[in-house]
Amino acid sequence: MKSYDSMSDPPLEKKADKPKKVSPFSDIDLGRWREYEDIITDSLWLIPERDRSGAHLADYHGNFVPQIPYQAMRRFTKQGDTVLDAFLGSGTSLIECRRLGRHGIGIELKPELAQQATERIAGQENPYNIITQVLTGDSSDSARTPPAISKALKKTGKTQAQLVILHPPYHSIIKFSDLAEDLSGCRDVETFLRKFGQVVDVVTPFLEDGRFLVLVIGDMYAEKEWMPLGFHCMQEVMNRGYSLKSIVVKDMQNNRAKRNLENIWRYRALVGGFYIFKHEYVMFFRKGKRNG
Repeated sequence: MKSYDSMSDPPLEKKADKPKKVSPFSDIDLGRWREYEDIITDSLWLIPERDRSGAHLADYHGNFVPQIPYQAMRRFTKQGDTVLDAFLGSGTSLIECRRLGRHGIGIELKPELAQQATERIAGQENPYNIITQVLTGDSSDSARTPPAISKALKKTGKTQAQLVILHPPYHSIIKFSDLAEDLSGCRDVETFLRKFGQVVDVVTPFLEDGRFLVLVIGDMYAEKEWMPLGFHCMQEVMNRGYSLKSIVVKDMQNNRAKRNLENIWRYRALVGGFYIFKHEYVMFFRKGKRNG
């Protein structure tokens, strides 16, 4: 009979490291998913204050918090991918592109703002040596804008982007310019939605199949009624073959229009029988994958 020692298991050999299990559309190692504490996976985003690090500033009325493109890029792109932002504004998303190592293309309607965004983005360090490009033009122009996007993509070595970000004006809440093409100047919601749909038509061919489009949008009041602008825009995207993956509700703290006026707005709400907007939507759509 063998002794106990002779029956014991042989010394364990050193286990080989498990192969990295990555997401198909991000650099996240799914085998180490517990370590990604910076990535939000809930549908309620409580962001107490705007990220003001790097080249980010909060001086442009209507720009979104940098945490939104940060989360979108971390979840749905890899280093070296290309991000297309059709409403660039002051350049927030392309600043995040530089910080995260994604190529970035942004389209801005106002020439002076496009120039300011270019300068601001250039002030952000570029440790990954990626390419960021600011295009001046109308994102809804189906004749002029697509050739410009194609040319910009070629500079990144790609023919399509891996993420599209859309942060349009919330119709007439803030009027950004007197330009006829400006969505914030549309005479009614129907016109706004038609032009927004044209923007989706322009960017869709440049988004790789199976990748994500992110829409940042809010609702509004019109003629004393709640206008579900966000859901109307959501439908415009879905009408073009996208599947809705998630709707995130982001709280709007320190809203510039209501800052230091909390009591006045509370009184107005009580008098008028309405609720004060304290949220906006971040909607995630996937192109061409209704069952994925």
